[in-house]
Amino acid sequence: MFHLTTALDAASAVPLYEQLYQSLAAEMRAGAIPAGTRMPGKRRLAAELSVSVNTVDAAYQILAAEGYLEPKERSGFYVQEYLALPPRPERAPGTPAKPMEPEAPAGEAAPPSPPVRYDLSTRGVDPALFPFRTWARLQKELLYSSPELLTHGDAQGDWELRQALADYLEEYRGVQCSPQQIVVGAGLEYLLGLLAPLLPGKAAVETPGYPRAKQVLENNGVECCCLPVDEDGLSIEELSRSGASVCYVTPSHQFPTGVTMPAGRRAELLHWAAKRPGERYIIEDDYDSEFRFDTRPLPSLQGMAGADGPVVYLSTCSRSLAPSIRIAYMVLPEHLLPAWWKTYRLYASTVGRFEQQTLARFITEGYFTRHLARERVAYKARRDALTAALNAAFAPGQLRLAGLHTGLHLLASLKNAPPDEALRRAAEAEGVRLNLLSDYDLTGARHQTGTLVLGYGSLDDAACASVGQTLKRVCTEAREASVNP
Repeated sequence: MFHLTTALDAASAVPLYEQLYQSLAAEMRAGAIPAGTRMPGKRRLAAELSVSVNTVDAAYQILAAEGYLEPKERSGFYVQEYLALPPRPERAPGTPAKPMEPEAPAGEAAPPSPPVRYDLSTRGVDPALFPFRTWARLQKELLYSSPELLTHGDAQGDWELRQALADYLEEYRGVQCSPQQIVVGAGLEYLLGLLAPLLPGKAAVETPGYPRAKQVLENNGVECCCLPVDEDGLSIEELSRSGASVCYVTPSHQFPTGVTMPAGRRAELLHWAAKRPGERYIIEDDYDSEFRFDTRPLPSLQGMAGADGPVVYLSTCSRSLAPSIRIAYMVLPEHLLPAWWKTYRLYASTVGRFEQQTLARFITEGYFTRHLARERVAYKARRDALTAALNAAFAPGQLRLAGLHTGLHLLASLKNAPPDEALRRAAEAEGVRLNLLSDYDLTGARHQTGTLVLGYGSLDDAACASVGQTLKRVCTEAREASVNP
C-alpha cells in the first residue's frame, strides 16, 4: 500500500476529477505509485479526499482509458507498467528559447525595427476588394442545404468546381482540358510538390524568378538549373544547352520582370518540348493573368499545345480572391493522368468542400467575372496613381518604369543607382517593405541591379501620393550612406 499525497483545491477553476487525474498520473509517471499497486476503492479514496465518489470514478476512468490503470472485475484498479519518458535535453545556460535577432556592434544598442508604413511587397492583395457579401451568402446557403459536403470528396477536387474551372479557363485563357485533367489543391506549392515526382530529370527555372518554385522542386529531389531571362522571356538557346527535361516558366507575366513571352518564343518553347514527346515538359505558371490592363492576353501555352500536349498548367485564386483561400489548380496532360492516379489515388483533397462548392457557384453564376472586372478597375487606378506619384517625385530620366501592362507589381529602375544593400537599409529605415530585382536572382549571386520591384496590391489608395516622395527619400538616403558609410 502506498501513501497518497494528492491534494485537491476546491477553489480552483480546474474540476476536482481533473485535478485528481493529473495528480495520480504524475505520481505514476514518477514511480511514486509502482506498477502492480492496487488502487484504493472509490468510496475509501472519496472519503479520504472529502470528494464525491463520482469525482474519483471519473478520474479512475480517464486513467484507465489512457492506460495508467487496468480495471479488474470484482478486484479494483491496478497500476500498469509505465516506461518513464527519456530525459529532455537540457538547454545550455544562456541559450535563448528562440533564435535571437542579429546582434548590434559592440557597445551599440540594436535599433528597433520601424513599423511598416508602406507595404510594397509583391504578394499583397487588397482585402477590401473581397466579395464578402456574395461569398458569405453562397457559403451560408451551402451550409444549410448541403450536409453531404461534410463527407469526403474527390481526391482531385469536387467535380462541380473542376467543371466550372474547365469552362472558365477555356473561355478566358484558351486552356483546352476536361474536368478529369484538373487537380484542385491548397496552394501552388502543394500542387507543384505532388507534380515533381511525376516529371523526368532536371528542371530549368527562370532567373530572376520565383524562389519558391525552385525550392519546392529541389525539396522534392528535382535538380534545378537557373536560366537567364531576356526581353522575350526565358532563353530557348540556354534551355537547349542546359540538359533540362522540365522547364518552369511564367510566360504571361514573367515574375518578377513583367516580360510577356511573345508568340514566336512560345512556339520555340513548344518545339523544344515536342522534340522528345513524353520526356520533356513545360510547367506554365499563370499566376496573375486575370490582371491585364492595357492589352488582350496571349493564349496560354497549354491552349497552344492542346489537351494532351507537354504543358502542365498551374494557377491560383490567391490574387483574384485572397491568399488565405487556399485554392489553386493544375491541368495535367491526359497522358499523365494514369501516373497521377497510380501515385495519389489514396490521397484526400486538401481544400474544404464548402470552399470548393462556394467557388464553383461563384464562377458558374457569373460573380467571378464581375468581381474580376471590378478588381481590374481598382488596381488599374492604383497603378496609375502610383506611377504618377513616382514620375512627380523623380526628375525626368532618373527613373524608368516597366511591367505596367499586367499584374499587381511594376519595376522601377534607378539611374546612377546606389548599391542595392544601401537601398534595402534605407527602405527599412523609412518603414517601406519592398524587394529589389537582385532578391530574385536564383543563382544566389545577387548582382547589383538598382531596380525596385514595387507591388501595389495591398497599397492603400490614399497612400499612393506620398509613396513617390518616400521612395525618393529612400534613394537619397541610400546614396548618402554609400558615399559616407
